[in-house]
Amino acid sequence: MNSTRVYLDNAATTPLLPAVREAMEPYLNGSYGNASSPYAVAREARMALDGARTRVARLIGANPDEIAWTGSGTEADNWALLGIALAHFSERGHFIVSAVEHHALLESAQTLRELGFEVEFAPATAEGIVEPETIERLLRPDTRLVSLMSCNNEIGVRQPVAQVARLCRERGVTFHVDATQSAGKEALDVDFAVANGTDGGCDLMTISAHKIGGPKGAGALYIRRGTKMKPLLRGGAQERGRRAGTENVAAIAGFGEAARLALENLEPNIAHLKALQSRLDEGLKILSGVEIVAENVSRAPHITSFLVKGKRAESLALNLDLRGFAVGTGSACASGALEPSHVLAAMGYSRDEARSVLRISLGGHNTQSDVDDFVNELGHLLQK
Repeated sequence: MNSTRVYLDNAATTPLLPAVREAMEPYLNGSYGNASSPYAVAREARMALDGARTRVARLIGANPDEIAWTGSGTEADNWALLGIALAHFSERGHFIVSAVEHHALLESAQTLRELGFEVEFAPATAEGIVEPETIERLLRPDTRLVSLMSCNNEIGVRQPVAQVARLCRERGVTFHVDATQSAGKEALDVDFAVANGTDGGCDLMTISAHKIGGPKGAGALYIRRGTKMKPLLRGGAQERGRRAGTENVAAIAGFGEAARLALENLEPNIAHLKALQSRLDEGLKILSGVEIVAENVSRAPHITSFLVKGKRAESLALNLDLRGFAVGTGSACASGALEPSHVLAAMGYSRDEARSVLRISLGGHNTQSDVDDFVNELGHLLQK
């Protein structure tokens, strides 16, 4: 039975929006066709895919034919690296991946090494930023791809993707941006990475439905026209031969509706999240022993991570859960063992410090009362 009263882990996943559920329902019932078939019920599925493709493209400023469906953001991240690697397999080459990327990219980078490619992990500053100058120093004539997320999923720090895009464009290097955490919370434009007026653009971009009120099981990879890459999944000719496998029409229809709503409500949603984050940060600062991670740099409006000195994050999270609050921690569960966050380690935090970090990630459904109740409950726990 769900006893969660206040959900504050929206960077992990978001609640399915009612309008998204409604958009999915026809394709779970009567409109069951395979989009690759030629008859009427299949054409309904094809129309759903095309409509969703247009809506997702609008969210990131792309052309619809540059959107390829995947089963998740993880698949899109894997495809971005491995698809470029397969296109350059005979001559191999050099890849740059930031040290604070999602595990979907870090694990794919390790696979590239096993395949004979050279991979360098770009270090971050103590504030979690991978500086353009760092990327510039690592770039080589045989660099095939640079991968840098737009904002970090654990600490919310914005990365200088537009500046890195310019560096890559000048050198003819493919640039991938994992925008999973930015979609719906920041204005995205593939021609400027995260739109801020800086000349440049990314060639590949990852987004995921369930981070914006859509269903799990649907993601997308933006592939700029002319980008040289190979399919990851082989078989049928779906997605113009780029990604084999029968499409999950219901989930993709939901993704399209979630993207439409995210774009339509972008400005008020950003303002709402900023107000909640500011209220949260101010409340945390009052609590003894609490230190906000990357407090003094630009962060996405929905993520605040903080260290609680002398406390274990997993213990706090469990106690908060018993009181109806769902929060994230600075540890990742791997093979049944809690390991300190690689992001915090890259920033110079010790293992003990990293094990003391909680993450709050806000959503459009959260209220000021949610934030106030959480801060008050955390304060009571810290006094025990």
